Amino acid sequence: MPNDIYGADATELAALVRAGEVSPRELAEAAIAGIEETDPVLNFMVHRRFEEALADAGGPLPDGPLRGVPTVLKDLGQNLMTGQPNYAGSAVIRDLGVIADHDSNVTRKLLDAGLVVLGRTNVPEFGPTVTTEPVAFGPTLNPWDTSRSPGGSSGGSAAAVASGSVPLGHGGDAGGSIRIPASMTGLVGLKSSRGRMSMGPDQGEEPAGFAVEGAVTRTVRDAATIVDVLAGCEPGDPYTAPTPVRPFAAEVGVTPGRLRIGVTTGLGDFETDPACALAATQAGALLAELGHDVDASTPAPMQTQRSELMPHFFGTLSAQFAATMMELEGNLGQPLDLDRFEPLTRDHIETGRRMSAADAVRSRLVLNRFTRAMATWWSDDGWDLLVTPMMPVPPFLLGSLDFDPADRERSHDRIYAATQYSVPFNVTGQPAISLPLHWTPDGLPVGVQLVAAYGREDLLVRVASQLEEAAPWAHRRPPVFAGASVS
Repeated sequence: MPNDIYGADATELAALVRAGEVSPRELAEAAIAGIEETDPVLNFMVHRRFEEALADAGGPLPDGPLRGVPTVLKDLGQNLMTGQPNYAGSAVIRDLGVIADHDSNVTRKLLDAGLVVLGRTNVPEFGPTVTTEPVAFGPTLNPWDTSRSPGGSSGGSAAAVASGSVPLGHGGDAGGSIRIPASMTGLVGLKSSRGRMSMGPDQGEEPAGFAVEGAVTRTVRDAATIVDVLAGCEPGDPYTAPTPVRPFAAEVGVTPGRLRIGVTTGLGDFETDPACALAATQAGALLAELGHDVDASTPAPMQTQRSELMPHFFGTLSAQFAATMMELEGNLGQPLDLDRFEPLTRDHIETGRRMSAADAVRSRLVLNRFTRAMATWWSDDGWDLLVTPMMPVPPFLLGSLDFDPADRERSHDRIYAATQYSVPFNVTGQPAISLPLHWTPDGLPVGVQLVAAYGREDLLVRVASQLEEAAPWAHRRPPVFAGASVS
């Protein structure tokens, strides 16, 4: 066993397995020991399949690029796994006792890559917020400061990875849900282009093409590898992203050339904490030192269309919530008691039920206009990359985003503000990555976001790996980290 088993990334662990220096079962045992040590503090696991995972690890695993590497699945999204529950962070769904009878395409591809799934991680109920504090399972804590949130909705997976328990964790991103937890826990979070991977067989797009599946990781090479693993269309998919000329993992370490990069440190209608603005400023300065042409610039629609964008984005989420409940009730053959859902979930369902078909279609029209307007900054104005803060604030305290039905407008505004830098690129479908390039004086991670034109994950990976080499972060460890009491 390597000495730093809990600090290694998935690429390194897979190489050790291939070389015969460690077995998949030994890695699974180490990961289980790490979870047993850190989860009682952080509360990131909602379902464990340890015995099944040990059996998988001891059996004939597929000879994929991540053979034998332990991982966890986010308990939300297109990641059904045969014989396993999927609670979606909800006591209502948990109590129904539903067990999946098939694998989602995402799950199948992760298993085909040779990954060993140890269980499922905590999420906010149905994922409409960026903190992981469901009533059904309790809050997940940030390993850098347990009074703070790890973000959401992939907060459980982020805590599992940041604590060293597993080298990567599955996540999904419909409004920042991979990138925001990555920022708040000192990890890498890559959101791929719309259509890069299949959401089947249960969905075509979800919702309105905002969501993609992926992972939170410790390194850029792992982030690129997961996109390679998941990429590709399946029969019945409504659309697919352009096929890359080579695997994205092959772009790690490739010189990106001299790029024109714009840096945004704030948006006029929202406040950005000075620490987060500084993170973007310093990232821009580092990129300039690396030979790129860097200037202050913001795509105009991010400044001028924000007030219109957010209500239509979140309105589309509400319509999706209402449709999901309609499907669920249809499958059950009975109505569900809305009072059993959390206030934020209930608010979205009720809002969606009040919307007309014309309201939903108009929102799509507004979002499509925003997408086309945003694209011109890259296509017509000649910029290659945009750098922004990932979050407008450093990791926030647990309870900061609690939803108050008596003050719903203010409650929604807090979520709007937290997603000001992430949501635009779920709407446009562009690839974006959060990198852990900054820490506050009191030791809290602050992520920086890089955004490329649609389909250009290759460029993101090249520049991200360039920054990773210039300002490495893999040596950093949070106070809660696996291995302190594991022999």
